[in-house]
Amino acid sequence: MVEGQISSSKQQTKAATQSGAFFCLSAFYFVYSARPEDWVPFLGVVPLAKVTGVITLVAALLSAGKTPRKIKDLPKEALYLLLLIAIMFVSSVLSPVWRSGAFFDTVDFAKIIIAWVLTFLLVTTLSRFRRIVFIQAASVVVIAIVAIIKGHSEQRLSGVIGGIYSNPNDLALAIVLSLPFCLAFLLTAKSGIHKTAWSFGITLMMAALFMTGSRSGFIDLIACGAVALWHFGVKGRRLFLIVGVGLIGLLSFLVLGKTLTQRFSSISNATNADEDEARASYIERKQLMDASLEAIARYPVLGLGTNCLQYSGLWKEVHMAYLQMAAECGIPAFILYLLYFYRGFVNLRRIRRAHPDAETRLFAGALYSSLIGFVVGASFAPIAYHYFPYFAVCYTAVLAAIVAEQQPAEASAQRLSPSHQFRFAGVYSARSDSRAFPSR
Repeated sequence: MVEGQISSSKQQTKAATQSGAFFCLSAFYFVYSARPEDWVPFLGVVPLAKVTGVITLVAALLSAGKTPRKIKDLPKEALYLLLLIAIMFVSSVLSPVWRSGAFFDTVDFAKIIIAWVLTFLLVTTLSRFRRIVFIQAASVVVIAIVAIIKGHSEQRLSGVIGGIYSNPNDLALAIVLSLPFCLAFLLTAKSGIHKTAWSFGITLMMAALFMTGSRSGFIDLIACGAVALWHFGVKGRRLFLIVGVGLIGLLSFLVLGKTLTQRFSSISNATNADEDEARASYIERKQLMDASLEAIARYPVLGLGTNCLQYSGLWKEVHMAYLQMAAECGIPAFILYLLYFYRGFVNLRRIRRAHPDAETRLFAGALYSSLIGFVVGASFAPIAYHYFPYFAVCYTAVLAAIVAEQQPAEASAQRLSPSHQFRFAGVYSARSDSRAFPSR
């Protein structure tokens, strides 16, 4: 009896530790996604990102060995990310441009591995998975609302929110990558109030996206939106969704798409000050790509160091994440970068082959749409160090693990190959024949 009480006490302690760690992890996702210190005045003096980062690290240490999944269960993409970060540290220490700056930028990015590992270890149920994804999706809805309120009179919503949302192109991309999750929550909502709230949030996100005037964001929206509507609308036989999203997009473009139209037209012809600025931006981006290719040729192994691409004496980011990673961290890091995101698609293929339930299929479709959005958006935006794409791959790993763990025990056993099944059937048939026709 005493042993049973001790065992029960240990289980309660372990459960409490896991719950506390998951709460800290949720706080980290909220602070990164919602950035409250960048738009809530009195929170600006509190380094929330650093505080939640430290708390998440402590939570990871306290929960070590007390989670259902273990470190040895981490998938390949976690190893790829760890190796990528290790190369980034070596690159920063040996940077020919600015070693200390590259090193501290790498330290800041490296927090992703702590959140990644803790997410995989702690998010073991679909309800926890939904909660983490909800934090990101709902946070971006809030950011879109705040950006519209604070920047309705600003051009392109530039600088209305700090941090990762200060650049209108980055804000547009964050919106696009989160839209598929909002659609998934809309379709899985049970009450009319929740459906209305998500519909309203999606509408405001679309409005904010067009107000950014981001050409890369619009191209990304077309690619990501087409995949999402294929999964949710066509394959899911939800014609109302295709019509509804199409109307929202069309109305947003007609009402708020003037700046975007001007920026697209400026690529070939500039007729006023705004179009001159957009044309100059286009030319500068092309020159930055040339500069990054030159950096790759001169420093192919370790690159220039994190955020160390220089152009005409200025610190500029090349507007293509693939070139950004190769130029600043080297070709080996670039290969790991590609392998990492490839693993996200591998996980989604595993989920699809497992024939999961309807809700899991919805979120798998949302993840596929978001990853396609990243693949396209990374061709036009400097997002090599933004967390959202890395989160998406982590979500695929978590969801694949949840689906695998939900399979019946007999299904998780080693399956016989067709040749083994044939031989087994032959042996069984021979035995049956021997019993039916005994030898004389």
